[in-house]
Amino acid sequence: QGQLVESGGGLVQPGGSLRLSCAAAGIQFSIYTMGWYRQAPGKERELVASITPVSSTNYLDSVKGRFTLSRNNAENTVYLQMSSLKPEDTAVYYCNAYLSTPAFHRQYWGQGTQVTVSS
Repeated sequence: QGQLVESGGGLVQPGGSLRLSCAAAGIQFSIYTMGWYRQAPGKERELVASITPVSSTNYLDSVKGRFTLSRNNAENTVYLQMSSLKPEDTAVYYCNAYLSTPAFHRQYWGQGTQVTVSS
């Protein structure tokens, strides 16, 4: 059974930076598309960024140029570097692993980590 463990959230002032990490266990990490979602109070969960097995990335428009997603297949870990943080980035951030084949699909979620951007 796959497991994702997030770390790196916290409180940061506007304009500051944080790096979120997501360590995977129990899955063949290198073949999964990895992503970070976020959910703010009263809002729906949204995809912030994703990275394919060949490291092709996709970003939410509002974070382009500020967030960078990367993966280390040797460490089974994905990193979300967040810079120039804004109060509207405040949310619970969730790591996601997704695999889809013609025969089946698999999806795993982490427990979430709180990011609060406030002065």
